[in-house]
Amino acid sequence: MKNYIGTKIIEAEPCAAWKNYGEHKVGDPGYKVRYEDGYESWSPKDVFEKAYRPMDGLPFGAAIEAVKNGLKIARRGWNGKGQYVELASAISYTGPDSKTVNANHDAIGNRALAFVGTSGVQLGWLASQADMLAEDWEVVI
Repeated sequence: MKNYIGTKIIEAEPCAAWKNYGEHKVGDPGYKVRYEDGYESWSPKDVFEKAYRPMDGLPFGAAIEAVKNGLKIARRGWNGKGQYVELASAISYTGPDSKTVNANHDAIGNRALAFVGTSGVQLGWLASQADMLAEDWEVVI
């Protein structure tokens, strides 16, 4: 079998087991989990904490995975309210000859990071070294 890793947004809160789950007994530490479709379950503390992390305090790699899954991200300490980075797709531009060019690249496709700031949108945003090494990224809802 192959190994897989997933990214999804769930709601959860610490909660002791309310019934026996295999080797886990009533009262064992864990989390009550609610999935996007409304399904609720319980997960043992160690299993949950290996699979999930809060949507704030993320390292850059986890933040980029969130962007690739259609979410918006921001650094906690950024100046300017409402600034974030998101994935732009179907990128095109108007050249000097007034023709619209679909900027599709064989290796990277037609996507780029877009920084949405207080002064507008910067397409093709590049993270600084400080941004890439920071662990204060947040998913913006």
